[in-house]
Amino acid sequence: MAYVSTTTNTAASTNLDGLNGWFAARAEAFRNWRAYRRTLAELEALTNRDLADLGLSRSGLKRLALEATYGENV
Repeated sequence: MAYVSTTTNTAASTNLDGLNGWFAARAEAFRNWRAYRRTLAELEALTNRDLADLGLSRSGLKRLALEATYGENV
């Protein structure tokens, strides 16, 4: 009976680890999304003159915010 009890606890522990991993992944995705939105908002707040001084245009702001948040391979 002790063997069954131990096996059951291991399975329950594995399920909890999987659930914790899922929540951790969702939290990480949410933090990245918030960082993307914050970056995009800051870029959109710049004037056309400021963007031109930086060599940027409004049409590329979303791509730039994605690359800044998620890296080059987006």
